[in-house]
Amino acid sequence: MTKELSRAPDASAPEIESRETPQASLEWADDGALNVRVSGDFDGLEAACKNRAVMTGLVEQAAALGSHGKQIDEKATNFALGYLDAMQPEDPAEAMLLTQMAATHQLMMALSRRMNHCETIPQQDSIERALSKAARTFAVQMDTLKRYRAKAQQVVRVERVTVEDGGQAIVGAVQTGGGGHEEK
Repeated sequence: MTKELSRAPDASAPEIESRETPQASLEWADDGALNVRVSGDFDGLEAACKNRAVMTGLVEQAAALGSHGKQIDEKATNFALGYLDAMQPEDPAEAMLLTQMAATHQLMMALSRRMNHCETIPQQDSIERALSKAARTFAVQMDTLKRYRAKAQQVVRVERVTVEDGGQAIVGAVQTGGGGHEEK
């Protein structure tokens, strides 16, 4: 469907890492199983997953993105793996969310292609609704990732404080003890 992309050197473009990115090659076995062979640098993904079974599961799920019936699309699989690698997940939860985001993005692109070829208004409406839901899902996933990566960096901003006569205001972090009084 597409040819390999080639690009003239551009001094202003950011340099892409020279390490070998994670990739998978897919092949149907005689028994009907999808064989997945991996190559490239999976160290970052393996460290994030903290468990080989989790990493293997994510790679196999990415491989399922690239297979349709007996057709195999290694480029779709390798896109998902490349996205996962580029986003540098920190833990298994991030790795799973990023894999879902890659799948959602691929769904949106497939629906966009279908939209270009629909012939009836009901087809167009159906695809538009599905595309809209997928786009909202991706936005929620992106927000979830942003909040998850921010962890406990919440900021509370007080806009207005009124202190009446005889009152006191404290500005800063306030910590209280356990509630009991210590006697000395």
